[in-house]
Amino acid sequence: MTLILTGSPTRYGEDRFTTDNGFLATVKAELEAVCRARRSEAACRAHGRAAERPEPCRPVILMVSAAPDDQAFTDSVLEGMSRCVRNSGITPSRITMLDRRNCGMAAELVRNADWVVLCGGHVPTQNRFIHEIGLKELLQGFDGLVMGCSAGSMNCAGLVYSHPEMPGEAVDPQYRRWLPGLGLTDIRIIPHYHQVRDVVLDGRRLFEDVVFPDSLNHSFYTFPDGGYILVKDGRSTLHGTAWEIANGQIRQICSENKVYTFMNVVFISPHFPQTYSHFCAGLKADGVNVLGIADTPYGELTDELRSSLTDYYQVRNLEDYDEVYRAVAWFAHRYGRIDWIESNNEYWLEQDARLRTDFNVTTGLHTDRISGIKNKSEMKKFYALGGVPTARQIKASEGLKAVQAFSRKTGFPIIAKPDNGVGAGGTAKINSDKELQDWFKAHESNYGGFVIEEFITGLLVSYDAIYNLDGKPVFENNTIFPTPIMDIVHNNLDTCYWTNKDVPAALARIGRKTVRAFGVTGRFVHLEFFQLDRDREGLGKKGDYVGLEVNMRPPGGYTPDMMNYAHSTDVFRIWADMVAFGENRKSSGEQYYCAYASRRDCYTYAHSHGDILSRYGAGAWSPVDPALGICMCSRVPDALSDDLGNQAYMARFSSRKDIQAFFDYVCEKA
Repeated sequence: MTLILTGSPTRYGEDRFTTDNGFLATVKAELEAVCRARRSEAACRAHGRAAERPEPCRPVILMVSAAPDDQAFTDSVLEGMSRCVRNSGITPSRITMLDRRNCGMAAELVRNADWVVLCGGHVPTQNRFIHEIGLKELLQGFDGLVMGCSAGSMNCAGLVYSHPEMPGEAVDPQYRRWLPGLGLTDIRIIPHYHQVRDVVLDGRRLFEDVVFPDSLNHSFYTFPDGGYILVKDGRSTLHGTAWEIANGQIRQICSENKVYTFMNVVFISPHFPQTYSHFCAGLKADGVNVLGIADTPYGELTDELRSSLTDYYQVRNLEDYDEVYRAVAWFAHRYGRIDWIESNNEYWLEQDARLRTDFNVTTGLHTDRISGIKNKSEMKKFYALGGVPTARQIKASEGLKAVQAFSRKTGFPIIAKPDNGVGAGGTAKINSDKELQDWFKAHESNYGGFVIEEFITGLLVSYDAIYNLDGKPVFENNTIFPTPIMDIVHNNLDTCYWTNKDVPAALARIGRKTVRAFGVTGRFVHLEFFQLDRDREGLGKKGDYVGLEVNMRPPGGYTPDMMNYAHSTDVFRIWADMVAFGENRKSSGEQYYCAYASRRDCYTYAHSHGDILSRYGAGAWSPVDPALGICMCSRVPDALSDDLGNQAYMARFSSRKDIQAFFDYVCEKA
C-alpha cells in the first residue's frame, strides 16, 4: 500500500489537482505503479506471462464519505472530485462513493478498488462510519493507493487527534479529541494551515489554547493545501512548507519544494540506564520513528519510554546477536530503510557496529573501526596520528620481562588495565617489581587482555561533546574529577566531582583534535584527559592536557543530568536534534557549576539527609536565585553504586568556591 496524506488535493477555487510540490506527478506515478502491477498479475494468471502491450492506466476509484448520511453533501463531493480527477488527466474506469446507501457492499468495493480516497468533512462522523463498516480490517493487505483528504488524512492515524472544529466542541467536556483510527500511519496532521492557524472557536484560540496544550508528548504536523505526506515502502516524506507542533511549541520543519524525511532510528536497550528514555523522547519529539529493542517486557517500561517508542521488539537475550538481528530485520521490513542504530552504551558498541555493517547503516561506526575506540592499545595509534600526547604503554601479552624493561624506563608506579574495558573495573596500581611479578602470577590465565601504562599524576578531566555528521561539535562540556574513579572504587570512597560552567579553550582544542584523529562523527563522546600537575618530559608542561581514554558514548551515571543543570539545557534533546536535523536546536540558559556528592551505606555521616536539604535545598541555599542549591537527589541503582555511591546529591552553584564546602558537608563522617 502507498499512502498520501493531504489537506486538500486542490488549491482553493481550482477544479484540478495541484502540481505544487510535485503532488499531481506523485499521484499519477503511484497510480501507474498500481495499475501496472495489477495488469501484470492478471496477465500472469490468464496467460502465464506478462501482457505484451501495456494498457493505459484506468483506475477504479472508491471514495469513502465523511458524511455518510448526508446524501446531498456526499453527492456534491463525488461530483466535484470526479471533475478534479478528469481535469487532472486521470481517466478512471469507475468512481464510486461509499456511504450509508451501499455500505453493505464495502468489502467488495474495497477489494476491487485501485485507489481509495478518504474524503474530508467532520472527523468524528467519518471515524464512526469507518469503524461501522470495518474499514481498518478491509484495508489489511490492500496493495493499491490510499489518499486522505483533510478529515480522511486525520483518520488514517492509529490514534487520531480530532481537534474541535464545530461550535460547542471546544468547551464540551464530552467531546473526544482522541479516537482509534485506521492505523495506516503514526503521523497525525492538522490540515489547512492557513485557514485554521488563527481560528477562534468558542472563545478559545484553536492553536494556542487547544492544540498546543494537547501536544504534550505528541507531535502534530500542519501544512497548507498543496503540501502532502507520502508513505511508501515504510518511508514517510513530507513535501512542501510545513510545521511541527510538539510540547506546546511550533516550529517550521520544511519549505516549499523541499522534502522532510521522517527517520527510522533503532535504539538498543532504551530502558537502561533509565535516563536513556530521554534520548527516545527527544527523537520522538523530532518526528523520528523510534524503534526499541530490549529484553524487558513492554509493560515494564516507563510511561515516558512507552510513549516515545513507535514500536518495540522484545528479545529474550540482548547478547544473542542473531535474535537482535532478526528484530532489526523485522523493523526494516515494516518501516523501511533504517537510518540510525544506536544504544549510546559502551557495552553494546561492538554489537551496534556489527548491526550497522550488516544493515548498511552509514550513520555510525562499522566493525572495521570499532577496535580503535574499544581497545586501549588501538587508541594509542589514533592519538599518535592526531599528535595528541598520551602516557607510554605496553601490552602485557609481551610478557613479564618486556614489562619489567618498560617499568625501568617509566619508573613505578605503573597501571595495569583491561585493554577492552569500561571504567575502573580490573584496573590495578603496581608500585614495585615484586608487585608486578605477583600481578602476573595472579593473572596467569588472562594477562594477555591487559595493557600496562606509565602512571601520570594530574587532575582528571573530561571533554564531553555531541558531534554532527559533518564532524562539527553542536555541544561541548567539561567535567572535573578531583579523585580518580580507580581510587574511589578500590578504596570505597565517596564520589565527588563537578561540571564546569564552560570548557577551557585549551581543552576544547585538544578535544576537537582528538575527535578528528579518531574520525568520529554523529556521536556523543566522552574523552578523558589528565591535566598535568608538573612538567613531564615528552608529554608537556604543567597545566597541559594528556590523552587518557576515549569513550564514544555519553558519560555514565548522572553526568548528562549534571550537564543539563549546569548549562540550563537538555543534552538528550540536543543529541536527538543532531540525529534528526544535524544541528542543535535547543538553546542554553544561565550557566552554573553543578556538583555531585555521594554517600555510601556502609558509613555514618555527621549530617542527616534533612540537614543537607535544609542547608542546600532549592530556595534555602540562595533565596535570591532559587535555581541554586540542590537540583536533584536520588538513590543510585545498585549496578552503578561501586562508582557513584548509594545516595547522590547534585547541586548548582554560581561560584566555584562553594563546591568544596558542599562536598565536605555532605561527606563529613560522624
